[in-house]
Amino acid sequence: MEINEFIEEVRKLQISINDDILNKLEKYYNLLIKYNEVMNLTAITEKKQVYLKHFYDSLCIIKVIDLNNEESLCDIGTGAGFPGIVLKIFYPHLKVTLLDSLNKRIDFLKIIIKELNLTNIEAIHIRAEEYALNNREKFDVVTSRAVANLNTLLELSIPMVKINKYFIPLKANIDIELEQSKNALEKLNSKIIYTCKFLLPIENSSRTILKIEKYSETNKLFPRKYSEIKRKPL
Repeated sequence: MEINEFIEEVRKLQISINDDILNKLEKYYNLLIKYNEVMNLTAITEKKQVYLKHFYDSLCIIKVIDLNNEESLCDIGTGAGFPGIVLKIFYPHLKVTLLDSLNKRIDFLKIIIKELNLTNIEAIHIRAEEYALNNREKFDVVTSRAVANLNTLLELSIPMVKINKYFIPLKANIDIELEQSKNALEKLNSKIIYTCKFLLPIENSSRTILKIEKYSETNKLFPRKYSEIKRKPL
């Protein structure tokens, strides 16, 4: 995806884009490539691919929710900052929390936050299920991209979502995962209210974004320890 193609596709999403945003993305890309040589942050390094499969793909969350109307967002298993950093660049009003279990990724994200002069954002080295224990019903939006199966993600994420707010996973093809997640949705007092399936521009690869609403408080039993979640998913 060339820069001009990126700009065009972002505008199709009805997202505002300007020179400041483009400069931040360019700096983000250069730092990603620089630190990837020693940190192994991503297998995708070619510029056109980063703009398509990391930057644009992260923004596609807008297909199911208007982030202008939300105040706080948590990105679990954020990796090199997708989608969390990208969303913060485009929606600077958001209070963003980035979680990852690998400290080297958090070190990288702190560099990005500093170099891009981003404010009201924090990167924390912690497992999502551990963070959720003391941060229940805290966020308007919890999101994740290419992290785990849906039934596992639901248990990690839903406890952190405010009542009547949303967990929005960014996935590829998840028909099997959807079938497997019915019990988790019920036990976690949540429901899928919108499913968006589409093809990524240029390469036409399949994507699915779910909008999952939490309709009442999560039972204090959840989330369980990760070993138990993995051994016996909901």
